[in-house]
Amino acid sequence: MLKNWGAAIFAAATLTAALTSATAVGALAQPLPGTVSTEVRMKLERDAKLSITETVHVPDGKTVKRTVPLRLAVGNDLERQYQVTDARVEGKGSATVSDEKFSVTLEGGQATLTYTVVGAVAPVGDVLEVRWQAAGGWDTELDKVAVTFSAPDSPTSVNCLAGPVGSSQPCTSADLADGKGVRAQEIKLGAGERVDVAIGLSAGVVPPNAVVVEQSGLASAFALTPVSGAALGGLLVLLLGGVALLWYLRGRDAAALASDVGAVTVLVRDQGGRVAFASPDGVLPGQVGTVVDEHVDVVDVTATVIDLAVRNYLWITEVDGHDWQIVRRNPADDSLSGYEKAVYDALLPQGSDAVTVSELRGRRIDLAQVRDRLYADVVEKRWFVRRPDAERSLFWWVGIVIAVLGVAATVVLALTIGNALFGLVVAVGGVALAFGARSMPARTKRGSELLEHVRGLRGYLHGVTPNDVPEADRELVFSRSLPYAVVLGETDRWLATFGQQDLYWYGNASDFQRSFPAFLGALDGVLAQAGHLRSLRTQNP
Repeated sequence: MLKNWGAAIFAAATLTAALTSATAVGALAQPLPGTVSTEVRMKLERDAKLSITETVHVPDGKTVKRTVPLRLAVGNDLERQYQVTDARVEGKGSATVSDEKFSVTLEGGQATLTYTVVGAVAPVGDVLEVRWQAAGGWDTELDKVAVTFSAPDSPTSVNCLAGPVGSSQPCTSADLADGKGVRAQEIKLGAGERVDVAIGLSAGVVPPNAVVVEQSGLASAFALTPVSGAALGGLLVLLLGGVALLWYLRGRDAAALASDVGAVTVLVRDQGGRVAFASPDGVLPGQVGTVVDEHVDVVDVTATVIDLAVRNYLWITEVDGHDWQIVRRNPADDSLSGYEKAVYDALLPQGSDAVTVSELRGRRIDLAQVRDRLYADVVEKRWFVRRPDAERSLFWWVGIVIAVLGVAATVVLALTIGNALFGLVVAVGGVALAFGARSMPARTKRGSELLEHVRGLRGYLHGVTPNDVPEADRELVFSRSLPYAVVLGETDRWLATFGQQDLYWYGNASDFQRSFPAFLGALDGVLAQAGHLRSLRTQNP
C-alpha cells in the first residue's frame, strides 16, 4: 500500500516539474511587453507558390517599417528575382510592392500581413530548396520571430540563419517538427538583420519556379568584367609609372633635404684682403624662396626690397607715426634682374621718388608682374624646366578634364552597353592626377644642387659669429646676408648675433633690432593685400 502511494507521489512530482519547466520555457519565448514581435506562417502550395501570413505585434504609439529586396545577388553577374503578389494588411498599416522591393508600414497594435511569394522554390542538385527571408529589413529590433512551415510533403532538412545579412549565425532554434513541417525561432533580432530560412524537399513535390537572371541596371553596369579588369590593371600601371617618375624627379630633392649639409662658404676675400658675402650659385634672396617651395611668396618680395636697399638702389628710413619711407637712391639699371626691376617699379613707379608704407597700403600695388618675372627667372637660371605654377596648373586642368570625361563615359556606358567601371577608372585617374598636380613641378639637377646649397646657407646663418668677420667688414657682410636671413626665417637670430649696426641703407632707427622686424611686418601686410602672392612668411628647406 505504501509502495503504491509512493509511486503515485513520485509520478505526480515528476509531471508537475515537467509542466513547470515547459511553462517557464514558454514564458521565456513570449515577446516582452512594449516590444515588436512577429509570427510567420509559411505554406507551400502545390503550384509552388508560397503563401505567407505574418502576425505582427507593435506597441501602441510606435510605427515600424519593413523593406524586403526582391532581387538578390547569387553569383557573378547573376541575381535571383522574387515576386510578391496579393499583399494586404488587416489592421493599422499598408503594404506596397514593386519589381525591386516589398515595403510594409505598420502602426501600434496587432496587424496581420498576408502575401504570396513566387520564385521561392529552386532545384539544388537532386532535391528542391524553398528559401525566403521570413524576417528582414525591419527598422527596429524584434524581440521574437517565430516561423512555421508546411508543404504538400514532409521537409527533409532545414537551415535557418539569423543576424546581419551575409552572416552564418544559426537561429536560436530550428527543427523539422516531427517530420511534418518546420519550426524556427529567433530571439532578439537587431534592426536591419534577417531570419533566412532554407528548407529542403524531395524532388517532384512541387515544380521549381526560382528565377535567376543576369544582373541588370547599375549592378551589371559596374560588374567586374575582363574589359573593366584590364582598365583597372592599366590604371594601376599608369599610377605606378607616375609614382616612379615622380620618385625619380623628386629623388634629387629628397637626397638634398635628407643629407647632412654643413655651412657653405659664402665669405670670400678680395685681392685687398677685404671679406665679402657671395651667395651660392649667385642666387638672389627672392629666388631662394621660389626655388625652395616652388611658389612666389610675399616674403620673397620683402627680402628683395631689403636687398635693393642694401645694394644702394633704395633708402629706407623710419618716420614719425610708426611708419617708414622708401626713397629712390639710384635708378634701376641692367644690373638688376627682371623681377627686381618689377619690384622697384611697383614701389616707385615713374615720376615717384619716395613712398611711405602707409601710402602703399592705400595704393594696393599690383605684384602680378613681379610673380610672373620671378617664375620666368628661375626657369631662365635652369633651376626649373618650366614655370612651377604653370606646371601645377597644367596637370590640374588635365586631371579635371580627364575626370569629367571619365564621369561622362561612366554615365553613357551605364545607360548603354555596360562596362561602366571603365569610365569610373578613368575618372579616378583624373582625380588622382588633379590632386597630384601640386607635386608635378620638378627641379632640374642644378635646382636640386642649389637646394642643398641653400640648406648650407642656413647653416652659415646659424653658425657664423662676429669674430669670423673683420670689424671693418661687418656692416657690409651683415647687410648683404640680412635679405637671405629674412627669406629663410632667420631674421631674429641674425639680428641678435650681430647686434646694433650703423647701417648705410637704413636711417633714423634709434633701435634697429626693434624697428626692423616691425618694418618687415608692415611691408608684408601691404604686399599681401595685392592678392597675387601667398602670405606665408617662409618655407624652410
